[in-house]
Amino acid sequence: MEIKMSLIPGGKNGKAGKINVKLGDKVSVGDILVQVETGKGNRPIKAAEEGIITKILFDEGSEITSNQVLFKLDANKLDSHTQSPVSQQTSSSEKETNDLKSELLIIGAGPGGYVAAIYAAKKGLQVTLIEKEELGGTCLNVGCIPTKSLVKSSEICHNVKNSSLFGIKAETDIQVDMKQVIRRKDEVKEKLVSGIGYLMEKNEIQVIHGDASFLSANTVSVNGEKNYRISAKNIIVATGSKIAKVNIPGIDLPFVMNSTDALSCAELPKSITIIGGGVIGMEFAFIYRNLGVEVHVVEFMDRLLTMLDRDISEEIAHSAQQAGIHIHTNSKVSKIQRADDDQAIVTYEDAKGEHLLVSDKVLVAIGREPNLDGLEIEKSSIQLNERGKGIAVNKQMRTNVEHIYAIGDVTNIMQLAHVASHQGITAIDAILGESSEMHYSAVPNVIFTSPEIASVGLLEDECRERAMDYSVSKVSFASNGKALTMNESEGFIKLIKDTRSQKIVGGSIIGPDASSLISSLTLAIANELTEQQITQTIFAHPTTGEVIHEAAFGLGIGALHQA
Repeated sequence: MEIKMSLIPGGKNGKAGKINVKLGDKVSVGDILVQVETGKGNRPIKAAEEGIITKILFDEGSEITSNQVLFKLDANKLDSHTQSPVSQQTSSSEKETNDLKSELLIIGAGPGGYVAAIYAAKKGLQVTLIEKEELGGTCLNVGCIPTKSLVKSSEICHNVKNSSLFGIKAETDIQVDMKQVIRRKDEVKEKLVSGIGYLMEKNEIQVIHGDASFLSANTVSVNGEKNYRISAKNIIVATGSKIAKVNIPGIDLPFVMNSTDALSCAELPKSITIIGGGVIGMEFAFIYRNLGVEVHVVEFMDRLLTMLDRDISEEIAHSAQQAGIHIHTNSKVSKIQRADDDQAIVTYEDAKGEHLLVSDKVLVAIGREPNLDGLEIEKSSIQLNERGKGIAVNKQMRTNVEHIYAIGDVTNIMQLAHVASHQGITAIDAILGESSEMHYSAVPNVIFTSPEIASVGLLEDECRERAMDYSVSKVSFASNGKALTMNESEGFIKLIKDTRSQKIVGGSIIGPDASSLISSLTLAIANELTEQQITQTIFAHPTTGEVIHEAAFGLGIGALHQA
């Protein structure tokens, strides 16, 4: 007989977990053969009758579709001496527990945890790393990297549509193969995950897969394929963040996605409503619009991307509207419903009253929150921050318990992968008695919209709130030769100078190559450079980087190529 995957609502796919049987195993009715992760939780696939497993037609971690044949079972091959490994499996509490000791135990293998592990190993520490899912954490598996793969596919689609501007004519209609878009995203992700695995082996880092929880301030238990009780001299908590829960009626309907679901959605909708005009929401808004989807964005606040200066928010709103994205600010979503034709109906309210949006899909992109699930953190005596969301740490990433550290999103300081990595390095330095500390005055932030946005240092709004004596220089990409050749002349750069110290204290870029250009501004602010030091530096021509040079002149005598 064939054992198939049951129906997954909404046409979504699942992901295979650990396979509990192997070829030739005997199974009994009700034995769990595999758990398949779906958007609505894990779904156990059970044996419907007693028999021998003759075929396993999928791999662990592979994508599973509705009604896919997973196993083949033969009831005629039952052998009296064959015993069912599944029926004889013991619960996690009955498994033998292995006792281990480690100089450094890190819980979580995201960009904070795995970077800390490699750095510590290179510094001579014996490291144990615990991860309950895939190496690389949210960023690599369902965040930064997969999203940027979709961004690239959408940019290519947009460029092909506009190729006639460059004298290149596409004679046939453009078709988006969303399955290939997702497949390529998975290939990139899997290559990076395997690379991290190689680095773990190369640096002799012990990796244990399972769920970690504190038994005491010095001891952690791990429940997985094997159970462990690990005593550690030092512990780093790097469990990252999870998608924030939102209390909207109808949010569990099958056509409603979160960002993780969207990264595996192999069917391109004709229309989508995105709830949330923050980083995740706006990146997906441009991804879908560039792929030809009708997009509506509903934002509760009075503008998009409220973590940026208002002029940047206004510029990206203008770009979004030019691209055909419909923006609804000052709007609160009250409910989501299913129409008779199975489309989504999103009801939102603004100053003018109640409105309805109808679309194929809904993406909820509200944000993320620290992940403390299952850690039993109270047993460690670790204190949380004042709001109770995130672990409280000092500048060396040390908690109130001297030998326990926390890094990354779980601290709720800055939810950025590169910050988590740097915090991990800082924590290791502290463990080794070095005096490095975390400083957040020059942390770059990048948003991969179209055009890209990047900022570092102080915003103009912050300077105003601090009553600083400052000056601002803004230079448009319209005056940049390279940007014009790329047909990407939208946007501008803004530099902020503290007029008392003459140092550059902030910079924002919205325009082509912003994600790359921000590194130069980060170096300038981190090293407290002045406008003169930048103007006296030779910038290559023609490059988009020349806007930095121009903006620096704008803080003094005025930009040379802009009236």
